[in-house]
Amino acid sequence: MTQVQTKPLGITETVLRDSHQSLLATRMKIDDMIPAMEMLDEVGYWSLEVWGGATFDTCMRFLNEDPWERLRTMRKRMPKTRLQMLLRGQNIVGYRHYADDIVERFVGKSRENGMDVFRIFDAFNDIRNMEPAIRAVKKVGGHVQATVCYTISPVHTNDGFVQMAKELLEIGADSICIKDMAGLISPCDSFELVSRLKADTDVPISMHCHYTSGMASMAYFKAAEAGIDMVDCAISSMSLGTSQPPTETMVAALACTDRATGLDISKLSAIGKYFAKVRKNYAHLEMNSHGVDTDVLQFQIPGGMISNLVNQLREQGAEDKLPDVLAEVPRVRADLGFPPLVTPSSQIVGTQAVLNVLLGERYKMVPKEAKNVVKGMYGRTPAPIDPDVKKLVLGDEEAITCRPADLLEPEFEKAKAEIGDLAKSDEDVLSYVLFPQVAKEFLPNRGKKDETLTADQLAAIAAVAQRIYLAKDAPRPVAAAAAPSAVPAPAAAPALAPAAAAVPAAAVPSGGEPVSAPLPGKILSVAVKVGDSVRAGDELCVIEAMKMGNSIKAQRAGTVTGVEVSAGDAVAFGATLVFLG
Repeated sequence: MTQVQTKPLGITETVLRDSHQSLLATRMKIDDMIPAMEMLDEVGYWSLEVWGGATFDTCMRFLNEDPWERLRTMRKRMPKTRLQMLLRGQNIVGYRHYADDIVERFVGKSRENGMDVFRIFDAFNDIRNMEPAIRAVKKVGGHVQATVCYTISPVHTNDGFVQMAKELLEIGADSICIKDMAGLISPCDSFELVSRLKADTDVPISMHCHYTSGMASMAYFKAAEAGIDMVDCAISSMSLGTSQPPTETMVAALACTDRATGLDISKLSAIGKYFAKVRKNYAHLEMNSHGVDTDVLQFQIPGGMISNLVNQLREQGAEDKLPDVLAEVPRVRADLGFPPLVTPSSQIVGTQAVLNVLLGERYKMVPKEAKNVVKGMYGRTPAPIDPDVKKLVLGDEEAITCRPADLLEPEFEKAKAEIGDLAKSDEDVLSYVLFPQVAKEFLPNRGKKDETLTADQLAAIAAVAQRIYLAKDAPRPVAAAAAPSAVPAPAAAPALAPAAAAVPAAAVPSGGEPVSAPLPGKILSVAVKVGDSVRAGDELCVIEAMKMGNSIKAQRAGTVTGVEVSAGDAVAFGATLVFLG
């Protein structure tokens, strides 16, 4: 055994972030976390992963919590243990690229409010998109855990992962994380990759796996044999399924080896019992299956995405379409250049797959985020974009080849002026920059009792009401989606479908033809007014659904004779958006 192999294995506990993101759609409230914080702080973990990822968004969007106050609370109540967050490089904790000044300010404020370890990754493994965040963390004295997103595809190899790790070390990484967000790494591959990284680097190596395929505990054990320094685990009552391997099991399994963690099982047991009770409060958000899903080896959807994907389909009354969506995901991924499926690329690929299925036609609707992937606005994809998809999505537009953020002007001062008195701090301004619509609703209501329904809740209720209405043999809206059976069979990806046929004249009311919402959501913007002339393909409005902006476009030329929605409105499936004469 070498010296590194006789060191105790460090454990990063994920119960306060990724485990509930993976199992409970990120909905755990701070009030349910606080009673366990003192116990967690006494364990002796290498770190506690507590923030970042989808928690920032969800705090404001669903829980009426200030994400910055959540961080301050955690720091105050857990002073002994390193606090760790997940940072999406130039995406920060959002779904687009932000200007460098926002990256620097966000990192600085995160450090100021109590963050220690910044696990930084890029959804495409494009190091250009990680470097500004790495520099920012080094500047404020935080720990840079630079991340290699592990995936399987015709263009991803261990040689490439090792080379990426070396490049990350050159720009300041303090440790390297192998981020296996879908639970794909096999025990043998785990041993090989960790062995090579330990031989070729001189910093701590960490591994993050989801249990989805059932291989994660075995992969961790082989990684421990190869000398890995830390692994991510979740307390037993919040583990397995799409979460991480159980902490107690890993501690017990290594107790008789030279990699024993030294953690006290009795302390862990008390924490496990507490979260077993907490989990019952979120039963309505649980996925249908808590066991192993080996289909992930084909679909490669990460743990946090699966639970959110199920809830998104459920809100649209289309949970039965999950198998069709899962079959469409790898086809979309190939079309978009085989990006690793991790936020935000997993949401982008997953949302495009959902739209392809629900609308019965591939790429009939392309969210702006998916278009930006094709345009190069998220960085270099691991493989070239499918040329037919590129032509369909971009038309005559040219893709970019530079680092996307090089095209962005500084954002902070402009945003500060826009949000005005609603922002009480620089942290509030950052919340607004990252999630403008969400922050504008959250900030004036911060700290108030949640006595009214949010726009998302109203949209969900409206969607249910619409489905009940449709079930009574009422005529479907003119622009209702075609049957999902029109989506290609899983065996092969077919040619792109032609545009939908025009609505028969007999179905057009005297006031014009209604353009209907193809999915429930919230109106982000309206691009037309009564009297405007539009051409086929012109944007009419944008609906936010599944955290993506979905552009609703005119299917033909005409004149706008009515506008039925405004920015901020919640709309149900089939609701009339505009009338087109």
